[in-house]
Amino acid sequence: MNAMLDATPTTGPIALLREDLRDFAGYRSARSEKLQGHIWLNANESPWANPADRDGALRRYPDPQPQQLREALAALYGCVPEQLLAGRGSDEGIDLLVRAFCRPGGDAIVVSTPTFGMYAVSARLHGTRVIDVPLREADGEWICDLSAIGDAAIAQSARIVFLCSPGNPTGALLPLKDIAALAGRLERRALVVVDEAYIEYAGAESAISLIGVQRNIVVLRTLSKAHALAAVRIGSVIGDAELIEALRRCQAPYPLPVACVAQALAALDGNAATTTRDRISAVQAEREGLQRRLASVRGVRRVYPSRANFVLVRFDDAQDAFERLLSVGVVVRDMRAAQGLGDALRISLGTPAQNAAVIGALEGVRA
Repeated sequence: MNAMLDATPTTGPIALLREDLRDFAGYRSARSEKLQGHIWLNANESPWANPADRDGALRRYPDPQPQQLREALAALYGCVPEQLLAGRGSDEGIDLLVRAFCRPGGDAIVVSTPTFGMYAVSARLHGTRVIDVPLREADGEWICDLSAIGDAAIAQSARIVFLCSPGNPTGALLPLKDIAALAGRLERRALVVVDEAYIEYAGAESAISLIGVQRNIVVLRTLSKAHALAAVRIGSVIGDAELIEALRRCQAPYPLPVACVAQALAALDGNAATTTRDRISAVQAEREGLQRRLASVRGVRRVYPSRANFVLVRFDDAQDAFERLLSVGVVVRDMRAAQGLGDALRISLGTPAQNAAVIGALEGVRA
């Protein structure tokens, strides 16, 4: 577990919060009041259940942050519940961070393209500048220049740096020591947000381990990928406890539907959790095999090393490859609109049979 450190507005990451939100209490919903009773008439709910609601529980608003879920997620990720905010996927976490720490029209974020597009989308919807320090290729691998990122963040007074590790769509993993060094350099200047949506597939230590030392590090995690709960939409923001409390004040009143919470708790317990671990191992094994087989396919220009559950591939003729895959019902992500990826497709790992179908469809790709 990470020990929580006392924070003050002048020394902790909470000092980076928008000044106009320092005393912002947010909306206090009826479920925020920890009251006890057996006749609940404080939330303008229907006194009768809907006829389609067999258990009669859905007429009540849900707990904004169910303690059982926060405890289960904290145990999974190696933090304490006070360091974790659960929300509607990582997307909500990204949006909350931008809204809470960036003044519209006055602040900026730093990204490194190609990367997950929601960082820039959230910033632009909020009127926040996006500074891009592009990734570069060297010896067939993607390099994230964290020194240049630090320079850009300082020079342009950015409030948030978004790092994706493993990267989407690159699959590249960032060394924790380099993340820690960047966070140390940007202490009291900017948050360093590490999006670890695919970290389970990397078999690597999480940046959560750094939070107790570098308190301006924030980590995003999700149940959508390795835990196979994309439709449940539960993600977590993990960071300094005071920062998490500030984000909670900015969050919508009832972000977690009861059915989604119940499904998440079931998925994190017992046999389901064991099966998840086994399937992560299966994906890792399939990834190595798919990368080798793709590299031998005629018309494949480059297969990048990946620590995620997908592989980024350059083709001599990406359109032909895309059409061949689609002709046998295989849908992959066309990355050609992304900066520097005009010949690339991103292929998610499937079952052994699905991965074999990918190779079968591509083996005739024209050089």
